[in-house]
Amino acid sequence: MAEAADFQGTSPSPARRWLRRSGALLAGAPLLAGLLQLPLSAPAEAVQKASAARATGSGTVDVSLDSLTPSVPTDGDTVTVSGSVTNKGKQKITDAHVGLRVGPSLNSRSAIDTAARRTSFQPGLDAPEVGGKYVAKFSELAAGVSQRFSISVPVKELDLGDDGVYQLAVSLTGRTAAQQWDQVLGIERTFLPWQPEAADSKTRTTYLWPLISTVHLTAETGSDEQQTRVFKNDELAKELSPGGRLDQMLSLGSGLDVTWVLDPDLLASVDAMRDSYRIQGPDGTTTAGKNQAVARAWLDKLEKTVQDKKVVALPFADPDLASLAHNGKDVTGSLSHLKEATDVAASTVDTILHVKPSTEFAWPADGAVDPSIVKVATSAGADTVIARSDSMRETGGLSYTPSAARPIGGGTTAVVADARLSTQFQGDMTKAANSTLAIQEFLAQSLMINLQEDEQRSIVVAPQRMPSASQAQTMAQALKALQEGNWSESQGLTAAAKAKPDPAATTKVPSASAYPSSLRKQELPRSAFERIQATQTKLDNFQVILTDKSRVATPFGRAIDRGMSTSWRGRPAEAATFRVGVEAYLNNLTGLVRLIDKSDAKLSGRSATIPVTVQNNLVQGVDNLVLRLTSKKPNRLKIGNGPYYEQPIKVAGEHSQSVKFTTSAEANGPVMVVAQLYTADGQAYGPEVTFEVKVTEFTPTVMLVIGGGVLLLVLAGFRMYTQRKRAATRQAEEAQDGPEDEAVNKDADGTVDTEDTEDSAKGPERESEAESGADDPEHPSDPTPDTAPESADPSGTGERVDR
Repeated sequence: MAEAADFQGTSPSPARRWLRRSGALLAGAPLLAGLLQLPLSAPAEAVQKASAARATGSGTVDVSLDSLTPSVPTDGDTVTVSGSVTNKGKQKITDAHVGLRVGPSLNSRSAIDTAARRTSFQPGLDAPEVGGKYVAKFSELAAGVSQRFSISVPVKELDLGDDGVYQLAVSLTGRTAAQQWDQVLGIERTFLPWQPEAADSKTRTTYLWPLISTVHLTAETGSDEQQTRVFKNDELAKELSPGGRLDQMLSLGSGLDVTWVLDPDLLASVDAMRDSYRIQGPDGTTTAGKNQAVARAWLDKLEKTVQDKKVVALPFADPDLASLAHNGKDVTGSLSHLKEATDVAASTVDTILHVKPSTEFAWPADGAVDPSIVKVATSAGADTVIARSDSMRETGGLSYTPSAARPIGGGTTAVVADARLSTQFQGDMTKAANSTLAIQEFLAQSLMINLQEDEQRSIVVAPQRMPSASQAQTMAQALKALQEGNWSESQGLTAAAKAKPDPAATTKVPSASAYPSSLRKQELPRSAFERIQATQTKLDNFQVILTDKSRVATPFGRAIDRGMSTSWRGRPAEAATFRVGVEAYLNNLTGLVRLIDKSDAKLSGRSATIPVTVQNNLVQGVDNLVLRLTSKKPNRLKIGNGPYYEQPIKVAGEHSQSVKFTTSAEANGPVMVVAQLYTADGQAYGPEVTFEVKVTEFTPTVMLVIGGGVLLLVLAGFRMYTQRKRAATRQAEEAQDGPEDEAVNKDADGTVDTEDTEDSAKGPERESEAESGADDPEHPSDPTPDTAPESADPSGTGERVDR
């Protein structure tokens, strides 16, 4: 970042300080001149060694600056500095005291950086102690021991001059057994912003306050009407609970003038917790969630907080723009997901919070941009990209920090956030010392920006996406002090983007080779986008057959968006597991609409019907399906009038439907038959079902032989009938020649044979009919009805089909 007068020096000091120092310099000049002409004497060498010892011994004691109030003092204030000192050496320290040192004001942002990096005491660079009663004394500090201190000093005793940023050091001076003279054994530096009166021109500062979290919702929903949502775990409830990260972000931000940056996925996830929700266990089972009240309270508070405030909505689930640009844009359909995520962002925020957000902003990870990222970021409708100054670096040698807005061509604006201010709170803010130093350096850098130029400028601060609770607390303290100060005024992000650009500021987007390798290593790989697209293709095919597409399109569409979230950076294994889980659950749902497996069948006759059953275990009905039955040997078995036949399918939710196909046999032998479901647009749906049909048809030759056999049987019966009739006639004629009253004939042995002429005549005919009935062909379908339309059971072994 360019800045004003980027060299060492001091700003004008107060008159009394200038006179005092000038007098001392003039008085000592002759003495100094004489000393320079003489060789070093023993005492001089001792002094030199002592000075070196004082410089090198400043790491013996760790000085921790835990509190500085007020952060931005004004006339009449009393500055209180509190902290602790710890003896890290092996010798005890005696005659010790902690004192304050106020150095000259700094004149550039890089001078602040240099001062912040210094860790040791350096005579000549570090100012003398304020001294007097404004010290904290310790008679003894044993090895390894820590002691607290607190020093309060009126601002007027600090000799602060013109407006500026002053070095403030806290040092411990003492003696050790090995070095029996006063020396600085430890020092800590910070900064004291001094702007007691309102600046003539205040910097317009935009601070982004992000409400973003990791992915919590799965694609799974309940079968109830409300579609109860299933969460990966209950971690979101912890963030929302009192004292949690998101609870802190909301509570702290509600008292600040900031631009709220919301991920609609977070709102949708919390909204899903309002009523009933379930939590997924390691074994895939789910249990009921119990934090509905926490979710309702957080959302209600957020809704009240953001009314009439500046609100920006990111695309749903905060997609990783850099990953899309570098690895995903060449995968068909990937960019369409970004467009969908952008389209639903505004409606999600409006529905849940009843505010209309701005959606024209794209925010790549860490504000790092290159031409491909800008192109992808604006492809979904955004016309403003939030970049950062360590990516879009100034190359024109500016002596000041320019305004954030930059036109970068094609109607696109880059809002370049200040890197120093944006990254100030990324460290461990759980330690009070770290927090205090971060606050003071943030305020110092902000004041220095305002001191660089008289012309008003617009500065944007874009912190990390998901600050921890301690980081949020530190951010809030710094921002509160800034907004109460005299050199800055708040401004919304939209206004910052529309501010007049500085004509000398860079507008060139860095090349792809300048993109940080550390960020590139965190990107989603191409394989991630390929899996996402494969899932989308399956979803598209599935939706075609549904009577209520919204029950699937919405949860799966948003789950696909979550698979591209920036929050997966640094967590590749978890990201892959999530994407696989989304696809697996979709496969499970599509598998609930399927063909029932079918066993082999037998066809005995020229024609028959073959039943095929479609089962729908979804809670909603399916339509726009076609069932096709195909014969692999149509010269042996035809389906309908050709090799295959199709019938439209419509099955109610949680029902089955049997469909009958008419077949005709052309020749004997086994035939493989394939049943396959298709969507209305011709895409195969689900696995095919294959079974064998054994054709046992009677051919014309066989029928001719059987007919000839039957004719011979008839002729034989007729011959037997005529022969018996002739025999009966002959017997009647013989009876007429004997005695008229003799009713029976007697054999030679006296036995009587009774004849029943009628029965004798009919007996052969009955016998012939019985034999004929025994030879009739059997009809297997007569005793067994067709498969019931609602039957979902597979066909039995050796099934016969109806003729």
